[in-house]
Amino acid sequence: MPRIIIDGRTIECRDGITVLQAALDAGIDVPHYCYHPGLSIVASCRLCLMEMKMPGPKTKELEWSPRLIPSCQTPVRDGLEVRFETEKIHEHRKRVMEYYLLNHPLDCPVCDQAGECYLQDYSLKFGEAISRMVDPKTVNPKKDVGPRTLLYQDRCVLCSRCVRFTREVSGTSELCVVNRGHVAEIDAFPGQPLANKLQGNVVDICPVGALLDKDFLFAQRVWFLTTANSVCRACSAGCAIRIDQNRNRVYRLRPRCNPGVNDWWICDDGRFGWKFVLDEKRLSTPTIRRGSDRKPLLWESVPGVIRQRLSQTVDQHGPGSVAVQLSPEMCCEEAWLLADRVRRIAPQATLSLGDVHTIGESEVLPVGAAEESARFVIRPEKHPNRRGVEVILTAMGGPVLPREELWKQAAAGRFQALWIVGGYPNSNWPTQTLLDAAAKPELLIVQDMFPNKLTAQADVVLPFCAWTEREGTFMNHAGLVQPFERAVDPPGASMTDEQYLYAIAGHTGLYAGEKVRKMMSSAVPAMADVHVPEPEPKYQH
Repeated sequence: MPRIIIDGRTIECRDGITVLQAALDAGIDVPHYCYHPGLSIVASCRLCLMEMKMPGPKTKELEWSPRLIPSCQTPVRDGLEVRFETEKIHEHRKRVMEYYLLNHPLDCPVCDQAGECYLQDYSLKFGEAISRMVDPKTVNPKKDVGPRTLLYQDRCVLCSRCVRFTREVSGTSELCVVNRGHVAEIDAFPGQPLANKLQGNVVDICPVGALLDKDFLFAQRVWFLTTANSVCRACSAGCAIRIDQNRNRVYRLRPRCNPGVNDWWICDDGRFGWKFVLDEKRLSTPTIRRGSDRKPLLWESVPGVIRQRLSQTVDQHGPGSVAVQLSPEMCCEEAWLLADRVRRIAPQATLSLGDVHTIGESEVLPVGAAEESARFVIRPEKHPNRRGVEVILTAMGGPVLPREELWKQAAAGRFQALWIVGGYPNSNWPTQTLLDAAAKPELLIVQDMFPNKLTAQADVVLPFCAWTEREGTFMNHAGLVQPFERAVDPPGASMTDEQYLYAIAGHTGLYAGEKVRKMMSSAVPAMADVHVPEPEPKYQH
């Protein structure tokens, strides 16, 4: 690994990176706007300039070059010596910051970027406390550049991150820099709005609040938000995300760097497809059928009632009279807890994987790229953990059937107890075939998120929590087992799925994903290898 010297300090660097990235990795705060590790380098903002030792033109001895060098464009090499903390660099930064603030509006109190804005931070740390500008500021109209995005051109510093993103990552090239000099600005091509499947990322990478998400506009101050690391559930790619919430309400989802999986990006399906968690129609209380009436069931009674009803079925009809249909919306820990407990009560219980929804083909970006060279792929399988549940079913052994065969045998009267896990973010998922099959068993337990025709005919209904309200792991299409954290509490008085399944399985105390993974790793070795993304390369978001 190369070693370079920054301001007299020796730094060991990763191969192939720039001096700027090496400085950021070492915790040195070098201001910059245009640099992003996932985009090409243009060195246009001029904030990251440095002094560097170079061979003198006459003596050929190393000496400090009189010309300032962009650190974002300079690759590291062993023995390189640079410096950022000099009077010349400090004066240069002040002048550059003054230029950026000439026409910038003082609208921080109403700007969504306030609290995450590097123009604010750099102005305080590297700029001047006062402005010499006496002429009226240039005022540009706000632009509606797409169905989900606004452009406040007054705030733009022309770092061109958004333009490079639409050219290099999405491949759709909707954005461009129009005009030149002091009238240059970002705009969308006429008739080509910013509407690609990755367009939300331009808001994430905008450093100054020029590009804004209409969905989050004026919704919340970022310093009130608490963040949890999670995994996107919109498809089987398993993109790493952050869930931002305040007062137990989710406000936005953002990408989290996960090299080789989603890098720095997420698609709009994942970014905006979480609003079902706020739906007031969601189930929040367990219920049980008493005769022709349905009564609420106390949470503390759930484990005992479930075990008793399943045990009665096995005693009366034998160890093969129970069937369970697991859901690809479950996390690995929940699927294992349920399958393991049912098999302990009914050793010949039949297990199955529920509905797996796919839409079209893989969407490869940049547009037109081959999948092996893609910057981002949106998977057609719209569930986070189909592969994880399949691995658990295989490891459990015993009777395992495709769901259609399970429904056929249930309709024929083979099973006297049927447990169906839904958790899909809509209420129309149960097919008529499933409804007919579920009507046959004496005991029907349904675990679901929304009331539907299946929950209406169930003997016991257990609420299914959204993934934002749980912790555990999902296994993505490539076999990576990725952990996610609980961000908010479930609605009403709900207990999380993992907690009541943990109790049904006979365990005491509070559920913890890591604790359950240790239990299941001997039976399911694949779950012992948990993928945690490498530390994110430091850069300005």
